Amino acid sequence: MLHEYRDEIHELKQQNAHFAKIFEKHNELDQKVEDAEAGRIPMTDIELETLKKEKLRLKDEAYKMILDYKKSKES
Repeated sequence: MLHEYRDEIHELKQQNAHFAKIFEKHNELDQKVEDAEAGRIPMTDIELETLKKEKLRLKDEAYKMILDYKKSKES
């Protein structure tokens, strides 16, 4: 997720427990989506869609935190 911000993600995960939790939850959901799409775990289309929406919401929240962090470092 957001590989172009690898350094910022590393710093934020160490400094911000909320960001670390969001990042970890996103990765967990990413694995569940991958497993469901590969047929390794049974899931309805609605359940899969719900997971994808939650994953996207977490990514958006993490992205905003990264941009805010970058902006604060520039100040």
